[in-house]
Amino acid sequence: MEFAYDGTHFHGFQRQSPGKRTVQGELERVLSELTGEPIVVYGSGRTDAGVHARAQVAHFETASNIPVERWPRVLNHHLPPDIIVRRADVVPAEFHARYDAKAKEYRYWIDRGEVPGLWARRFSWHIPYPLDVAAMREAAGYLVGTHDFTTFSSAKTPLENRVRTLYAVKIEETVMGESPLLVISVQGNGFLYNMVRIIVGTLVDVGRGKLPASAIPQLLAAKDRTLAGATAPPQGLILWQVLYYND
Repeated sequence: MEFAYDGTHFHGFQRQSPGKRTVQGELERVLSELTGEPIVVYGSGRTDAGVHARAQVAHFETASNIPVERWPRVLNHHLPPDIIVRRADVVPAEFHARYDAKAKEYRYWIDRGEVPGLWARRFSWHIPYPLDVAAMREAAGYLVGTHDFTTFSSAKTPLENRVRTLYAVKIEETVMGESPLLVISVQGNGFLYNMVRIIVGTLVDVGRGKLPASAIPQLLAAKDRTLAGATAPPQGLILWQVLYYND
């Protein structure tokens, strides 16, 4: 199933200890109640507390006879309003939402208005000062390709292999409601803990003139988290889409 969620009031996607509300936990609770089975939901990946999704993907197994075309309506009737199932499909038994994904795209929204926009405030980082967008685009170009992204990952990242491939890093200007937005889109074959948010924080430093765009290759080579920008706040980050080989 493909579903969206407003991450504002969740402790992330992954199921956690009792008392912590998560997207996976809500989905499993509702699915188990509907089917009478102990349902386990496998997501395409985790999102942190406060991070949103436009098109997260997950799979589960059930013996329920509910027709597949009815699942979105049934689930949306029982789920809390900050999770919305967009579509559901029957897939082969060997399909796995995480391991069969070939790429993911995240988008980060920056509200550039003089005052925070009402409609954008839960889904963006408000930055009222000027940003050199041309310099940010130059810096973004250095990130495309296969690199060791240790500098752009949290020190808490447990993985030893931090090599990832970014297929595109784009920066576009648009408007949402009354808010002028800067949208940073990052598409890659995988992401480390806080990777996109650290990339955004570093690009903002470039935009503010605190770091030259040409410094990005040196930052990548250094493999030192302390050299990159601050981790951008979670509310601006959206898991935009998950791509599979049949897309």
